[in-house]
Amino acid sequence: MPGKQLKEFLDSQKVKYVSIIHSPAYTAQEVAATAHIPGKELAKTVIVQIDGQAAMAVLPANRKIVLADLREATGAATLKFATEEEFKKLFPDCETGAMPPFGNLYGMDVYVAEALAKDEEIAFNAGSHTELIKMAFQDFERLVKPKVVNFTT
Repeated sequence: MPGKQLKEFLDSQKVKYVSIIHSPAYTAQEVAATAHIPGKELAKTVIVQIDGQAAMAVLPANRKIVLADLREATGAATLKFATEEEFKKLFPDCETGAMPPFGNLYGMDVYVAEALAKDEEIAFNAGSHTELIKMAFQDFERLVKPKVVNFTT
């Protein structure tokens, strides 16, 4: 069941969160509209390859990644978007493209856009295309320890 590992982790850390069930939606903007959440508060998780290693780039649904800015912020020699084939096996408990931004649960670095770090709360896919988790950004930051950098437009 998608989201089970995430919820167990959040519960074990005594984090307050809300689970939001919505009709199936596949793009970040579609999810935001379906769940009635502003696009700037919905975190989308994009998998990138940084010098050959998978990492998460987490940004507001209403923004786009500037690869050159993310490469510069990470100090990487090479940085590219990971293909679905490259990343789907890394998230066996998630529907493809619905992974939560908890790289610590999957052994990968997490880079969060500065714009998202300014929000009090964030919402994100909980491993499926029909469920979101909404929680305080402060709790997310404490648990995941992401690197907050500027890489969006």
